[in-house]
Amino acid sequence: MNNLNRFSKFFLFITCLAGALWTGSYVVRLSTTYGFFEDTDFILKPYYNTGNLSEIFVTLLPLFTSTFVLYIIFFVFFILFLITSKVSLKLNGWLFLITILVLITFPFEAYLMTIDWKIITLIHSEVFNPNDIIELIRERFKIFSSFPVIEIFSYFAIVFLFIYKPLIKD
Repeated sequence: MNNLNRFSKFFLFITCLAGALWTGSYVVRLSTTYGFFEDTDFILKPYYNTGNLSEIFVTLLPLFTSTFVLYIIFFVFFILFLITSKVSLKLNGWLFLITILVLITFPFEAYLMTIDWKIITLIHSEVFNPNDIIELIRERFKIFSSFPVIEIFSYFAIVFLFIYKPLIKD
C-alpha cells in the first residue's frame, strides 16, 4: 500500500474526499426528508402545504444534487483506484471488505439514484407539482425501507477499516 504511484494516490484522495462528503450529505438529506413526514405511515406533517413545499424543494436542490454527483464521483474514482493501484486484495483483507461493501451497495444505491434523478429533473424544470416530489420521496423510503441506514453504517465501517487496516497478510 505504501508503493502507490501518483495516479493511485490522486484517485485515493478523490475517493476519500467524495466518500466523506457524500456520507455527510446523505445523512443530512435523509434526516431532512424524513422530517417531512409523521413518525408512521409517511403522512406529510400538517405545517407543510403545496404553497411552501415548492420553495423548500428548490432550497434542497443542492442537497439532492450533491449526493447524486458525489456518489458517482466516489464510485468511479474507487474503481479507478483499484485498477491503478494494483494492491492485492488477497493480502489486504481490509481493502477486500471495503470493495465488497461498495460493490454490494452499488446496485441498490444506483436504483435509488434513478428516483433522485427524477426529483432533480422535476425541481430543475421550475414548474413542478410538489406532491409529485413528495410521492417520489415516499417511494424512495418504501422501496428499500431501512437500506439507507444500513448503507450509512456500512460506510462508517469502511472508515474504520481504512483507518485500522485489519486483516493484512504479510
